[in-house]
Amino acid sequence: MVPKVVNRVFTSFCNFLRVSCAILAIFVIYPEAYPVQAQDSPNYVDPRERIAAPDISRRNRIRFLTTVDFPPFNFLDQSQRLAGFNVDLARAICEVLNVVDRCQIQALPWEELDHALLNGQGEAIIAGLSQTPETLKNYRFSRPYMELPARFVVRRESGLGENVAAELSGRKVGVVKGSAHEAMLKAWFADMEEVSFDDAAAAHAALMGKEVEALYGDGVQLSFWLQSASAANCCTFYGGPYLSSYYLGEGLAIAVTPEDADLALAFDHAISVLNRNGRFAELYLRWFPKGVY
Repeated sequence: MVPKVVNRVFTSFCNFLRVSCAILAIFVIYPEAYPVQAQDSPNYVDPRERIAAPDISRRNRIRFLTTVDFPPFNFLDQSQRLAGFNVDLARAICEVLNVVDRCQIQALPWEELDHALLNGQGEAIIAGLSQTPETLKNYRFSRPYMELPARFVVRRESGLGENVAAELSGRKVGVVKGSAHEAMLKAWFADMEEVSFDDAAAAHAALMGKEVEALYGDGVQLSFWLQSASAANCCTFYGGPYLSSYYLGEGLAIAVTPEDADLALAFDHAISVLNRNGRFAELYLRWFPKGVY
């Protein structure tokens, strides 16, 4: 069974998006282009580095395995089509590797991904799986393509200054109970008054209702919420981002079987190209227009 990533808190958004998390579907990946506006985006590639692409021409298929419960990375849209940042990234990788005609993506329940990969149902997992000591025992990973930072969110009218630690010292800060972010908040910001909530929705409501001065949580989830109708443009990021491999892992990467070194290297090559030619930035800005960092 695939170990759950600490940051896979997006599952609760299935109900928010009214999508079914039990649908199995296979989609052939075709190229698309999306207009974006200039804005900062993450880049984890040294522009001077060139990663040689291994020969994968003899492969009959490259099937990515994913889920439908991890928006905005992978989910079913209003037309019940598989969508999200990971889906578009897989498509772009296939374009770079010139294997679009052999590229597919299959959606499965999270608990079935490990079995499907090991039994040859797919060649790679792109579903929000992070590199941890536990997952590194079972998979070979591409280089990380995105870290998931922690962020504070406050109401727009908060009037807080730039020194986050000083401004929020002694103030009530909401966080999801039992999350990595709760442990991180206790360790890094001990002077703040922690108020824990059972889930993200309850924390959001508390901030909007002025029960807390700020929220602390996953930057991607919070970015997604800030763009939603339920947030009603109430709030904004404050300070940060905050990154920690200890609490939040090494970042999202594509997993393959331990012996498939060539495919992992091919993904590294493609991700490097996408960062250099600006396509990765286009995908990032399409799915995270308010940014994550």
